[in-house]
Amino acid sequence: MSSKTLESPAKADAAGTNRWYLSAAPIARALVHLCVPMAAAMIVGAVYNVINAGFIGSLHDTALLAAITFGMPLLGLVMAVGGVFGVGGGALISRLLGAAERDPARAGEIKRVSSFAVWGSVLAGVVFGGAGLLLLHPLVALLGANAAAVPATRSYVAVMLAFVPVLAAAICLEQLVRAEGAARQAMIGLIASTVANLGFDVLFILVLHWGVAGAALGTGLANLVTVAYLAFWLQRHSEHVSLAPRWFTLSPAVLKPVFGVGSGELLQSAFLIVTTLVLNNLAAGYGDGPLAAMGVAVRIAQVPEFLVMGVTIGVLPLLAYAYGKGDRGRLTAALRGSATTVGGIVLIFSAAVFLLRDQVLSAFLADRSVLGVAVTILVAQLVAMIVNGFTGLITSLFQATGRSVPAMVMSTAQGVLFIPIVILGKLWFGLAGIMWALTVTECTVLLVGVAMWLASRRAIERGLAEGSPQRAEAMLEQE
Repeated sequence: MSSKTLESPAKADAAGTNRWYLSAAPIARALVHLCVPMAAAMIVGAVYNVINAGFIGSLHDTALLAAITFGMPLLGLVMAVGGVFGVGGGALISRLLGAAERDPARAGEIKRVSSFAVWGSVLAGVVFGGAGLLLLHPLVALLGANAAAVPATRSYVAVMLAFVPVLAAAICLEQLVRAEGAARQAMIGLIASTVANLGFDVLFILVLHWGVAGAALGTGLANLVTVAYLAFWLQRHSEHVSLAPRWFTLSPAVLKPVFGVGSGELLQSAFLIVTTLVLNNLAAGYGDGPLAAMGVAVRIAQVPEFLVMGVTIGVLPLLAYAYGKGDRGRLTAALRGSATTVGGIVLIFSAAVFLLRDQVLSAFLADRSVLGVAVTILVAQLVAMIVNGFTGLITSLFQATGRSVPAMVMSTAQGVLFIPIVILGKLWFGLAGIMWALTVTECTVLLVGVAMWLASRRAIERGLAEGSPQRAEAMLEQE
């Protein structure tokens, strides 16, 4: 008999357990437990990306570095495929865990949700990867690889496509583990993958000299390590989640909430790729200086951005659990605490960087003539980052409460609005219009999010009432 069958509800809610952090822990402790591991894993991943580029760069072949750059949009889409099932399924699982506090039978639905999410991500990965391999040549051309980089890009993309089911499953499982409040275990899985990836890079790139194909193979095998670890943890320690195919279902009660929330992840990634391509092409018309300055500003802003994302993504299971339980006070406290944390991170970091802007930028840019442009871009990026933090929190609220339409609007609004804003900005204000386009877009998206939040408050209140013990008692009295 596995250990999960022996775990009683009382034990699951004991102080210090993952379930306790969702249901009863002080908000500050819950946020630390859920958000810090998420941010740490994202930062470790970002550091790995730099190291990985160093491994490829050590081969002194620019075509190999270009191949990885061309393949990045594809990797982003693959991660989004896993996110469709992982984010949608994870949010639903957290809501069901909360609802199970008043109606234990609701926990039985989690097996069907988790099985559908995992095997759905694998099947979608098989279809996506298989189609990509069949259309490999036109796909490489679509990614923009030039003649010199085509062979390397084809090798990198082909190996990545072969591992799409594994990559999608890894992303999905990580979300399902976090849905139960096990943020530390999710972090361990991600960091283990990063460490394994470094080992594979040394073997495949430096020892065996397999180039970008070796880099892609290392990424695929490292994600296989993540899948094995997270699946093993869920099998041994999760009371309700099941990965058994026999629980797989196509019931609308599962498909609708999973795809309703998760599909926004796919659309957001697609628009992000388009946004990046449009921005780079418009900025390239002003020479290499603005492009270099933009690249530096983005990298500097990524540090607090990862910390903020750790909060906005990490708090989602807590919000969903409180909503499913019908605990208005805990939902409000979690929102207030996470908003305060986001505000503190972005304001402190932005103030420090702005005061030390010349010193910070000089560490990256040797050309003094570019510094003036870089300062403007950095300020624009920092303002956009501040706004984006609160936008992400509103998006997580919509996802946690199952508000699929607002969640999808928030996920796609940036991409939809950015393209006309940056084109008009260039037309009216030239380079300055390009530099501030993202900031204007983020501010507009935040206003849209606040408007939808105000419009959704009654629906969220009804959902909370339906989930609360008081509402259940009132309904029984009426009967």
